[in-house]
Order: sequence, then structure tokens, then C-alpha cells
Amino acid sequence: MDLDDVRQMRAIDQSNMLGEIETLPDQLEKAWKIAEKYSLPTTKSPAGITIAGMGGSAIGGDMLAAYAYDLCEVPISVVRGYSLPKWIEGKDQLVICSSHSGNTEETLSSFDEALQRGCQVLALCTGGSLRARAEEHGRPVWIFEHHGQPRTAIPYSFGILLGLLCRLGLAPIAESELQEAFAVLREGRAQLGAQSELSANPAKRLAGQLLERNVVVFAAGELEVVARRWKTQINELAKAWAVFEGLPESNHNTLAGLEYPESLLERTSALFLRSGLDHPRNALRLTATQQAFLMAGAGVDSVHARGESRLAQMWSLLQFGDYVSYYLALDYGVDPTPVDALTRLKHSLAAVK
Repeated sequence: MDLDDVRQMRAIDQSNMLGEIETLPDQLEKAWKIAEKYSLPTTKSPAGITIAGMGGSAIGGDMLAAYAYDLCEVPISVVRGYSLPKWIEGKDQLVICSSHSGNTEETLSSFDEALQRGCQVLALCTGGSLRARAEEHGRPVWIFEHHGQPRTAIPYSFGILLGLLCRLGLAPIAESELQEAFAVLREGRAQLGAQSELSANPAKRLAGQLLERNVVVFAAGELEVVARRWKTQINELAKAWAVFEGLPESNHNTLAGLEYPESLLERTSALFLRSGLDHPRNALRLTATQQAFLMAGAGVDSVHARGESRLAQMWSLLQFGDYVSYYLALDYGVDPTPVDALTRLKHSLAAVK
């Protein structure tokens, strides 16, 4: 596959996934503005915030929790599943049910449970059953328009909630940090986009190195959720196997498994997401872990965040991973948009009541 041949790219990318990836900076800025126009779900600060969602909606919640972990005055948790933890109960708890389609069965179950427990509930969706249920019960609904795949709506599932935290006075963010993030992402689009040739495009080059490889993505601290995003994008866009590991936890187990099977290690590429904001000890651990994988016979590479702020660094690495996953899909010759395996599973589950 010639990644500099736009005509070849369009022939494979029939649903224009590239267009979704390239509008990421604009969508994030739009999401921030959407959060300014809706009425707040509560007039006082909740004791805790829970984001119930799956897939891209859950990743948006993870990104928010990671970004605000030392900024937000109340705990933020993410629930992936049908049920809420026992401690989430009462009107001092805010449960945000986030579903792109509004029809995610796990999120609808969490919505019903939050109502039964007397929690404050906010629905975040494009419509569907979640909107209908929220309106039926008089609960606020924050609607956004997005017609692409749910995994490409992460700017909305993050940006709108970041705006909510700020409006509640729970996680102040400077206008300069927002503008830097938007600018860094637009610079990234120019460097990593389809019009940037292979020789000057690190995302295209890295995708070529990952072809026919088992991919492991490492990161530390707030970047661990970005490593998870890399993993899921490689899965869904490139239809390829990938896993993610967080440091320092993986230094207490993963390194012990670098001996066998040798044939697997020889076909493994370990990627390390790096940031100038990494804890100094985690920075040392990332370097040591990279060296260990290299000595074990795996391929290794590092990807460094751009920008000065946490927001810019997290999102610049997420953007890089989206482009790498997209180009890897093209290298495999697969359309990055359809997820037939997931669709088949949903249909089989829907047939069982």
C-alpha cells in the first residue's frame, strides 16, 4: 500500500474514516462550546461523579478522570457494565449516562438503576432510547450531533464533560490551556494527515513498522488511558491484535513474562508513550522497560507528546494513535470503519431476551 497515494486510500476507506480523524481538533473545540449552552444538572457540587458508558463513551470518561485526577475536588469513576457500585446512591451522587447512539443496553441499565437509587442523572447522547427515557423522567439531556462511528466521537464524550466540570466549579481550566491544545492538534493534523508524505510523516512510518506485529502499548499516569485508546483503535480500525500496559504496575508482573514463547516476542512491537510530565520515577521505569523488551528481542519505539499542558499532551498522543491505527488499516488493506465482528455479536445478543 502506497500511503502517499490518496486515490488508493480513498478506495479502501470507503466510509471516510480519515475525515473523522482529521476533524478531531474542530470537534473538541465544538464540544467545549456545546457544554456552555445547556442547563446544569445540579446547582451544587455533587459528592461524586460517575460516568456510565461503553466503548468510546467510556474512554471519554477515562480521559476526563485522568486529566482531572489532581484537579477535581470530588472523585470521578467510570462504570462499564450493567450495574452501578453499591456506594453510588442518593441525590449527592451525579451519574452521567453517556451513549453515542442512546441505545447502549449496558448504559440504559445503569440509567434505570441510577433513577431507582435517587441519584442525579444526566444523559449525554445523540438521541435514541436514552434521550427518550431521560425526557420521560424529567432528567436533563445534553444532545450533540455526530453521524460517524461512536469511537470517533471521543472529543464530545470528553470535551462536553470537561465543560461540565468547569461550570460546576470542580476543575478549573485556563483558556490558554484550551487554546494551546486546539493549536497543537491542528499542527498535528498538518504533520500527520494524509497530505503529509511518508518521508515527513511519523504516523505513516510507524504504521509500516507495526505491520504483521503484535503490538503492546505502554504508558504511565494519566497517559495510561491514552495507551488504552491506542489499543482499541488498532483493534477496531486495523482489525489487528493489540494490548496496553500501565506503569508502574506492569513492572510488577509483565517483565517476568518476557522469556516465552520466544517466537511471539520476535514478532512483538512495544510502543512507549512519553511525556515531559511523567513522574520522574515513571520516566525511569519507561526507559528501563523499553530496554528490557529490546534485550528480549522485541521491536521497540517511543512516541513523545507535544505541547506544554496536560491537555495538549494527552490529546496529541491520542491523535497520533488514531492516525497510526488508520494507516495500519490501510497497510492491511481493510476498510477502517466497519466492525463486522462487533456487529455480529450485537445481533446474536439481541436475539436472546
